Amino acid sequence: MKRLLDLLLALALLPMLALPLLSVALAVRLTSPGPALYWSDRVGRHNRIFRMPKFRSMRTDTPAVATHLLERPEQYLTPIGSFLRKSSLDELPQLWSILLGDMSFVGPRPALFNQHDLVALRTQHGVDALAPGLTGWAQINGRDELPIPAKVAFDHWYLQHSSLRLDLLILWRTARKVLARDGVSH
Repeated sequence: MKRLLDLLLALALLPMLALPLLSVALAVRLTSPGPALYWSDRVGRHNRIFRMPKFRSMRTDTPAVATHLLERPEQYLTPIGSFLRKSSLDELPQLWSILLGDMSFVGPRPALFNQHDLVALRTQHGVDALAPGLTGWAQINGRDELPIPAKVAFDHWYLQHSSLRLDLLILWRTARKVLARDGVSH
């Protein structure tokens, strides 16, 4: 049922988001050298690696580590990178991953392939059984500001309480947080 809802919602959103997607892609290309999309290896359901697209908000010479591990992440931002991240517009291409079934609208945010501590803790708590999400319980309860153990605790709570009603609540609260630009550290 969840997969069907993801598919229907993604297909419904694509025509409405076509112009914003094209506009952001053009803005990225015009303001910094390199491709509009950044494809990163992410850890999906059952720790399977998949390629996840995002609009590129960082320069092409940025090290391939989680942003919070960079000494001064702001030095790697493109001219519009901060805006893309704060507005969450950089996440829009993930609709592709939802269409393919690599992601869901709601679930734990997909870990980078080299975030071994996060992946191990999620596996230990069974969270790896969930498809990663565009947003999730941890996202609306702290976003970038959460330490890994707290993130996994929220992900585990979601695993235990997952329901359509909870997913709708998370989507609603995500929309409110994105519009308020709440919880983005860079």
